[in-house]
Amino acid sequence: MRTISAALMLATAVTVASAPMNSVDAQDTGPKPTKSGRVQANGIDYYYEIHGSGEPLLLLHGGLGSTDMFDGNVLPALARTRQVIAVDLQGHGRTTLGDRPINLIDIANDLAVVLDRLGFKQVDVAGYSFGGGAGLRLAIQHPAVVRRLAVISAPYAQNGFFPEMLPQQAAVSAAMAEQMKETPMYKSYVAVAPNPKDFPRLLDRMGEFMRRPYDWSEDVKKLSIPVILVFGDADMVRPEHIVQFYQLVGGGLKDAGWQREHMPRSRLAIIPDVTHYEMFLSPALAPTILPFLDGKSGPKSWADHVKGP
Repeated sequence: MRTISAALMLATAVTVASAPMNSVDAQDTGPKPTKSGRVQANGIDYYYEIHGSGEPLLLLHGGLGSTDMFDGNVLPALARTRQVIAVDLQGHGRTTLGDRPINLIDIANDLAVVLDRLGFKQVDVAGYSFGGGAGLRLAIQHPAVVRRLAVISAPYAQNGFFPEMLPQQAAVSAAMAEQMKETPMYKSYVAVAPNPKDFPRLLDRMGEFMRRPYDWSEDVKKLSIPVILVFGDADMVRPEHIVQFYQLVGGGLKDAGWQREHMPRSRLAIIPDVTHYEMFLSPALAPTILPFLDGKSGPKSWADHVKGP
């Protein structure tokens, strides 16, 4: 069952054996939004929630999850200082599946529409796994909309996953629906979905999505905004790919210099003792990305700590 779970989450979110953070019982225990509603975008009825106040931050969940998956540690921590716009992605949570395939390029265009109709001209973006891909595509396709970007546990190309994951992802289909009925993924879906009977169709769409090869390296090279990449030290994304991703966004190319004169605009964070399936639960995630999203950089220098004679 752990293998099925890993494949289904596009390597996102919850294993069957993990605590039911998204279970039916957890649906009413999370932080309450200050505003929620729906926005139509290209034939999809998107659900959104807004939490907190401050600079706007678009928060995007992992595959087969919803905004609820951040309720434990991440969303409350971010909402203390930020206005968090949490959106259920196509076919997930409270958002409709629609008649079209699931494609991150299309979803990114949808998100631009959602933000515009909610009155947000520019936001910071934090996306985890499937949501990390959506956030990356939003920054690529609508660069004026994204000020700073946090990509969490998501590769820029299909070959970024460990090779054993690819056949597992390719096997995802509606045939798995029955055996998933006792999992947190299914229970959380049917608790809030506008049409719970769409779950097998969602599995088919996600399987089709994961079988399509992609490589966005050329697009990533053109990003001009600051990007932070966050991975677990036991993530399902290969370490070599993580380093290549960091280099594509301008990091890891030379020593930063004694006075930080060659410090890149982007950042890389590896959170220890964290797998892909636990990242969205990690208490370390919010404090890792917030200073970057707030534009803070650099501890005191050695000179600042040394007192003269």
